[in-house]
Amino acid sequence: MPPPLADRIALVTGASRGIGYAAALTLARAGAHVVAVARTVGGLEELDDAVRGARGSATLTPLDVRDYAGLYRLGTALAERYGRLDVLIGNAAIAGVPSPLGHIEPKAWDETMAVNVTANWHLIRAMDPLLKRAEAGRAVFVTSGIVASARAYWAPYSVSKAALDVLARTYAAETSSTPVRVNLFNPGATRTRMRALAMPGEDPMTLPTPDDVAAKILDLCLPSFTETGKLYDFRAGKLLDFVPPA
Repeated sequence: MPPPLADRIALVTGASRGIGYAAALTLARAGAHVVAVARTVGGLEELDDAVRGARGSATLTPLDVRDYAGLYRLGTALAERYGRLDVLIGNAAIAGVPSPLGHIEPKAWDETMAVNVTANWHLIRAMDPLLKRAEAGRAVFVTSGIVASARAYWAPYSVSKAALDVLARTYAAETSSTPVRVNLFNPGATRTRMRALAMPGEDPMTLPTPDDVAAKILDLCLPSFTETGKLYDFRAGKLLDFVPPA
């Protein structure tokens, strides 16, 4: 029996470490050819070794997602080579440095919005035609539970993730009559470098690993997964509607 994503093309941003690395490797093990996007070449090379060790295949794409023109070049290259994109994982993000709203430097604010929101909008613009050419296009954007808590001192990150949620909801609504399915994934606290930097006093061994989380991301990427406009909460272990019923 062929693997569930055999002959599928999957693009993952932030693929050099953490959840992005684990998601890319999991998709490759499931049979997808993974287009791995990240700034860190060394991390991408480690991913490539792991993918090859799993008898998978990947195309390494060293690219900062703030290079928006580069995202469009990538879309053109995928169109020319494959003619479609089956899976898009918008994972790349930065947490920024905690600070009171009045003390946040404009440069830090702009950088967080550029990576966490604007890059994903450009990804949608660049990849939407390719997802629509796929038999069952799937897009998953990695969000955060901080959206619901509005935690003090984390405004750039929480505001950017809230904006990402609305972006994904809008895209889901606009593609609801197509084969494309768009969902959000909230991993919750996970044993990643970004989490360790944000929460230095936390015991990482109490947290699930990126591999644990990636196994659930895979479920949202399968052709058999037909829900759209939903939020999968990893800690709750279930799909949630964006807007609770009245």
